[in-house]
Amino acid sequence: MEQVDFLVVGAGIAGLSAAARLARHGTTQVVEAETAPGVHSSGRSAAFAHFDMDAWLVRALTAASMPLLAEPGATPHPALFIALEGQEAALDRLEANYRDWEPRVERLTPAEARAFTPVLREGDGAISGALLDRHARKLDAHAMLEAHRKELLARGGKLANGVPVEGLARAGERWTADTPGASYSARVVVNAAGAWADPVAALGGIAPLGITPLRRTVITFDTEHAVRDWPFTKTVGPGFYLEPEGNGRLLASPMEEGPSAPCDAQPEEEDVALAAWNVEQATTLTIRQLASKWAGLRSFAPDRLPVAGFDRQAPGFFWLAGQGGFGLQTSPAMALAVEAAATGGPWPEELRAVGVTRAMLAVERLRTPPA
Repeated sequence: MEQVDFLVVGAGIAGLSAAARLARHGTTQVVEAETAPGVHSSGRSAAFAHFDMDAWLVRALTAASMPLLAEPGATPHPALFIALEGQEAALDRLEANYRDWEPRVERLTPAEARAFTPVLREGDGAISGALLDRHARKLDAHAMLEAHRKELLARGGKLANGVPVEGLARAGERWTADTPGASYSARVVVNAAGAWADPVAALGGIAPLGITPLRRTVITFDTEHAVRDWPFTKTVGPGFYLEPEGNGRLLASPMEEGPSAPCDAQPEEEDVALAAWNVEQATTLTIRQLASKWAGLRSFAPDRLPVAGFDRQAPGFFWLAGQGGFGLQTSPAMALAVEAAATGGPWPEELRAVGVTRAMLAVERLRTPPA
């Protein structure tokens, strides 16, 4: 049985970024059920960093992460947030929230917005206003995962793919984890299993946190437009987002949230149709044929906020879960939080500077019965 200080379950962006930092403090082993890192949520994300998130905590974590997102994993690319008819109040709220973190954001008229995304419809279905962030970031999930993998290995850590955890038990002051190829004795288990976070905890007899996977669908299609420089374009309420994929291809999502069991998510035809319909209603684009389609799971805690902390009901068991659809863009800040919380180190200045505390991420908020 291999002895390690930290056993990280899950090699998505949350697990790998945290493991790379934990490897500075002790022997670190990552185990991933799939045959490669980032197969599920991380590898199926739209992969864009911006501040259009409902929760203040997520915006704060994004603000702490932005200076740490570097090329080739992150490149500057504008983001355009558009209001469809009836979404004007949502655009006002977004602008107020956005200016707290990115004061350079610009309010645009519909005509000004069409200068950036020229297919936005005029007349019936026209947008009523927009917000432009010229300093958003397009993220490359593969490049980010690979950078963390290399850092982990350079610091003496290890990564094993295709080895799901099949057994988990407390043995004295340590945890024993069994996989098909090896068993590990770990001082700390970090549960970064994404949609499988609750089932992994159940293996060790630990009560679930209520981490809920929600399915989201993505389609890609070709267009005659040169789209490489178009902004990431997103409605501020129900609708869609569009993102350039090369010079003649667009990616789109209807931004649905379909309840799902933890699984290898597949797109449902009604969600694929909804993506195309929503885009065609607000733009002059016609989607005749898809280049590809897929679905991924975005996992949320009951309060829709991320979790990073030890479970007081299970000593040595650390939750890193509930990153929703913002795992990539908040991963630098979350990795700093995990490093501090899991090692007992000082709280990072990057998080102090934006007002994020340990308690905001702690498990206890989800274990405390409502008053």
